[in-house]
Amino acid sequence: MIGSYFARHAQALLSSAGHLARAPIATAFTVVVMGLALALPLGLDVLVRGAREATHDFSGAVSMSAYLKTGVTEARANQLARTARERAGVATVELITATQALAQFRAQSGFGDALDALEGNPLPHVLVVTPRPERANPASMENLRQYLAAWPEVDAVQLDGDWVSRFNAILGLLRQALLISAGLLAIGVVAVVGNTIRLEIQNRRAEIEVTKLVGGTNGFVRRPFLYTGALYGLLGGLTAWLVVIVALALLNPAIAHLAHTYGSSYTIAGPGARDLEFLLGGGALLGWIGSWLAAARHLARIEPGAG
Repeated sequence: MIGSYFARHAQALLSSAGHLARAPIATAFTVVVMGLALALPLGLDVLVRGAREATHDFSGAVSMSAYLKTGVTEARANQLARTARERAGVATVELITATQALAQFRAQSGFGDALDALEGNPLPHVLVVTPRPERANPASMENLRQYLAAWPEVDAVQLDGDWVSRFNAILGLLRQALLISAGLLAIGVVAVVGNTIRLEIQNRRAEIEVTKLVGGTNGFVRRPFLYTGALYGLLGGLTAWLVVIVALALLNPAIAHLAHTYGSSYTIAGPGARDLEFLLGGGALLGWIGSWLAAARHLARIEPGAG
């Protein structure tokens, strides 16, 4: 019983593959349309992942500066720096003393003569606190800012990475747009397969009527069309993977040149084995769904001797 069950499915699969092979041009057009539809969200996902990997979400660029009150001594500033380093989630703490800050300002501002006229050093000590990458999210940064701002020796705390939050927000927006576009394109793939199967059912109407006349059930008749849709999905997923591979091969030289201008040798890695598995599985599932919807609707209308 089990052997005959698998034999029937194997026969349906081979029959579907044979029908696709006998119409190579029509099959190629359908597969290319599905492949392009599946390639767009995959390509966008690869680009967003590449941007995150290249920048590490700019987690190392996020820091905050705690400006101490002018009356705080350097010894006390060192104690505060040690205390900040002991806090969980803090990667590094750099103390910029008032003397160092004044010397740096003198060298970079060009107002050395004017600064000589000052009676004292008006600049405060500054603690530059950098969190660990896993704690560089907005919520953790705000907790750290409140922690530092609560110290009586701290006059103000400034976050030095607002632009990083904006960049990550843009990437998050792109991810949401990616999910929406993937959903819409998935519906498009189902529609393409459904329409293709509908035309296939119409072209094989006489064959279906004969099959039903000799006792074939709707499930038996529907099975080859389901496998046809799944094969369309598999071929479309493979096509999408190849399209993204070729597109990245064409883009990577330009990306490498741009990265070189920033002193980097970064290139975007292409889709991997997991992406291919997802494409093949997702494509086959979408093809199966589109075929099932078309077959369930149109096969029930075909009966021997009807119209």
